Amino acid sequence: MGLEIDIQTLTFLMFGSLLVLLMAGLPLAFVTGGLACVFLFLLGDAQMLNIVPSRIFPLMTDYQLSAIPLFIFMASMLERAGIIGDMFDVIYKILGGLRGGLAVATIIASTILAAMVGVIGAAVVTMGIIALPSMLKRHYDPKIAMGSIMAGGTLGILIPPSILAIIYAVVAEQSVGELFIGAVFPGLLLSGLYVLYVVMRCTINPRLGPPIPVEERISFVEKLRLLRKMSAPLILIFVVFSALFSGAATPVEAAGIGSFGAFIVAALHGMLDWPTIREAAIGTLKASAMVIWIMFGATIFVGLYVVEGGQQFVTDALDATGLGPWGVLILMQIILIILGMFLDWVGILLLCVPIFVPIIRGLGAAAFGFDNLDDLVLWFGVLYLVNMQMSFLSPPFGYALFYLRGVAPPEIPMADIFRAALPFLGLQLVGLVITMLWPEIVLWLPRLVYG
Repeated sequence: MGLEIDIQTLTFLMFGSLLVLLMAGLPLAFVTGGLACVFLFLLGDAQMLNIVPSRIFPLMTDYQLSAIPLFIFMASMLERAGIIGDMFDVIYKILGGLRGGLAVATIIASTILAAMVGVIGAAVVTMGIIALPSMLKRHYDPKIAMGSIMAGGTLGILIPPSILAIIYAVVAEQSVGELFIGAVFPGLLLSGLYVLYVVMRCTINPRLGPPIPVEERISFVEKLRLLRKMSAPLILIFVVFSALFSGAATPVEAAGIGSFGAFIVAALHGMLDWPTIREAAIGTLKASAMVIWIMFGATIFVGLYVVEGGQQFVTDALDATGLGPWGVLILMQIILIILGMFLDWVGILLLCVPIFVPIIRGLGAAAFGFDNLDDLVLWFGVLYLVNMQMSFLSPPFGYALFYLRGVAPPEIPMADIFRAALPFLGLQLVGLVITMLWPEIVLWLPRLVYG
């Protein structure tokens, strides 16, 4: 038999050692899986090791997870076909004549891009390479320019086809389609808040975002001609979303349609060749493998913690705070925000969601004013996705901050990138509060689609 350790000490040891090893720079996938195996050995006998295959095998055979590589491949193909650069060029020329127009164009392009990509890094890096030099050349305030790129880039975590939403749905045993549809309006809400902020700032102080010179502006007819250039990728998005939202296709089938459509779009743009396909395939393999390995490691880690009584310990600890259902929900959001400053989004999902979702279910639909448990769990899922957006902009370890650092001019200090993120981080918090106070923002569209 293994060691006898009480749950309070075990919680401290497991999560304390996890934090120490992650801050030492070790990869999350191997830290969680490795620690789980160490604690399994310390706490149990040979039988306890059965947790490893019993937790991993259901993930290996989960059909819904095959949507992840398909959507990543679709994004990689569109990115390498030059679609993103063309899209920014079109929106930039249409909106460039307005104050703050280039920053607004960046946010709108990122919103459309989020509907193609579902992966954050690609959006922030690509817009950083394309949009940032254009805005700095036209004397935009660097903080407005960088903030727009980072905030717009994070929309991919929320707007379908979000990879995070697929993993969340699998872990929380929810419908991927419902989560996708529920996330549409909150995603557009945040995009609208970013645009409103940029327009207001640039209207009050035009020097922050001057319009492009008159000689660079184009006529209405030319704008329509430019829009035609974007017709192929926009039709692809429309087809994928229509198939998904109408119920004609499952998320995996919609991802397959998207991947096939990406080949057609690349061919129409004259970019369908072997190097493009090879690079897209290798990029997909790397990104998918990273996500799946993190899932394997974290699911064993959490599985062990739950078996040892961790679920009950967390539930009892939250009950002991004396907070009502809303207090527990707000506390959960605060915990997620704090974890988002230090941990990877997939790690936070796999460590917290298996513990939080049963607690939310246990509180009951009536406690939050819902008619049924399905609405409650869907709303909580979208709140989680909105919250995770914040983790990408949260200093000191927000991923978007470092993605942008990689492509920003060297003369821009890291402190300026941090400062550029803060107003948009505040807007994300506003979006989270609005979504929390008005659940219909999440629930109206799924009810309309699924009845």
